[in-house]
Amino acid sequence: MLPIWLLVNYQGRYDYPFIRPERNTLQNSLSSQKLCSSSSMAEATQRIAVVTGANKGIGLELCRQLALKGIMVVLTARNEKRGVEAVEKLKEFGLSDRVVFHQLDVTDTTSVASLADFIKTRFGKLDILVNNAGIIGCTMDGDAFRALGVDLTAEGVEVDWSKIILTQTNEQVQECVETNYYGPKRMVEALITILQLSDAPRIVNVSSSAGRLKRITNESAKGVLSDVESLTEERVDGVLNKFMKDFKEGALEDNGWPAYLSAYVAAKVALNGYTRLLAKKYPSFLINCVCPGYVKTDITFNAGFLTVEEGAESLLRLALLPDGGPSGLFFFRNQVSPF
Repeated sequence: MLPIWLLVNYQGRYDYPFIRPERNTLQNSLSSQKLCSSSSMAEATQRIAVVTGANKGIGLELCRQLALKGIMVVLTARNEKRGVEAVEKLKEFGLSDRVVFHQLDVTDTTSVASLADFIKTRFGKLDILVNNAGIIGCTMDGDAFRALGVDLTAEGVEVDWSKIILTQTNEQVQECVETNYYGPKRMVEALITILQLSDAPRIVNVSSSAGRLKRITNESAKGVLSDVESLTEERVDGVLNKFMKDFKEGALEDNGWPAYLSAYVAAKVALNGYTRLLAKKYPSFLINCVCPGYVKTDITFNAGFLTVEEGAESLLRLALLPDGGPSGLFFFRNQVSPF
């Protein structure tokens, strides 16, 4: 539980390494010139964050936790009505002045560009990008999924997905890849110039333990994604292009891809590789990917063992890493884990 003094607006200082609001000691006798100067200083020191897929679940909770830390948050969602309703929920915590909504579909280049223009015009920079939006890429039997009763992120857990996954169509697979891999890529490409204006830029890509390389046996893909020194965007894209080709030809298992949850696994494997590539390309940034654990969200049919508060804490930690912190790593919750 966060201390009650984080729930009020800028009343004194609080423990956060980048934002240190001054005590409100201005008197009515101050000139309007000094007031303007103070306002400009506040705008200059305010940190700005964007969270995708933030109208519910971990994304919404992360927006709350960031705002409680004094950060201005751009809450985004594909559905405008749900996004606006999410911002309304945060008003219960007195955070309406620290959270704004902007519609965003990470699969739509025009939508991503519109968000980038909004941030540049409204704030002039961006400090934190959290690529949280994601989908599962298939239709599952929710009751059968909940009946598993096991932590799917734990080591050694075996599941007979044939009894749970109902459909995995070409359209579902394509949308999953577009959302879970190309979505974060579009966001980075559109926002990188304003992230470079930050004194402490951070990128957090929300991944999954399902995206670890051991989840696939395609040796070519594993070789490409393991060779960080030779890794390029074209090579990462090539891994997914090969996956899509194998899927359309009905040759997933023959080529070392999982038969079930295949798009989700392939997209997260690629996202992890892209994260390592970004960290190398932008050494002044801190860029990491993270599995928040088995959290009670819609994507797990609320069968997870962790609360959204616990899940969001892992993302928050990486979003607020101090200078000199780790970059280019995969975290399982708060622990570094092998790719």
